[in-house]
Amino acid sequence: MKTIGLIGGTGWASSAEYYRLINEKINERLGGREYAHCILYSLNYGDIQRLKINYGEEGVLAMLIKTAWNLINSGAEGLALCANTMHLYAEKLQQQIDVPLIHIGTATALTVKKGRVLKVGLLGTKITMEGSFYKDNLKKHGIETIVPSLNDRNYINSIIFDELFHLKFKKETRKRILEIIDVLINNGAEGIILGCTEIPLLIQQKHTDIPLFDTLDIHSTAIVDFALT
Repeated sequence: MKTIGLIGGTGWASSAEYYRLINEKINERLGGREYAHCILYSLNYGDIQRLKINYGEEGVLAMLIKTAWNLINSGAEGLALCANTMHLYAEKLQQQIDVPLIHIGTATALTVKKGRVLKVGLLGTKITMEGSFYKDNLKKHGIETIVPSLNDRNYINSIIFDELFHLKFKKETRKRILEIIDVLINNGAEGIILGCTEIPLLIQQKHTDIPLFDTLDIHSTAIVDFALT
C-alpha cells in the first residue's frame, strides 16, 4: 500500500471527511484491521487568506509547494488536495513535485462519463464555478458544463464560506440550493457536480432525483485506487 499525503484544512470539516472515507474504503477492500497509510497536513485557512492579500496567488502556490515537499520528505508517494478550489493550483503544483497528484477534476470527469451524463451543472466556490479545471477535464470526455447565474454563484460562494465552513447547515440554505439545482435542470443539466467538498455535507442524493456527483466521495475513491495499485 502506498502512503498518501493529504493537504487539508481548506476547510477542516471536509478534511476530516476525507480521512474517514479513505480509511473506510481501504478497510472495505482489504478487510480485517487494514487501514490507510496517510499523512494529513492541515493548513490554517487564515494563513491562505493573508497570503492572497499580501502576495497574491503565487504566495499560496509557494505555501502549497512547501507543504507538498514536507509530505514527500515524510514518505508520501502520492498527494491529494483535500478541497476543490485548491485545484486552481494543481497543474503548477504538479510541475514542482516528483510524485503524482491525484486530481479531483480528472476523477470526477471519469465518473460522470461512466454515468452517461452529457451535460452537468457545476456548484462550488466562485473560483471553481468560473474556473476551467473542471470544465476542461469534462470537455475532454465530451461533457458540457453549465453554472448558475452570477447572483446564484455569489450566493453559493457566500454560504460556503459563511456557513458550511463553520458547520452551519440550515434548512433554508438547503432549500435555496435545491432551487438553484432546479434551474440548472431546466437549462438541460442531466446531473449536478457538488464541486465543493463542503456541499455534500448539506446536500445529499436523498434531497433530489437528479444524479449528484459527490466530489468528496469520488476523490476519496480515486485516492484509494492509487494507494492500492
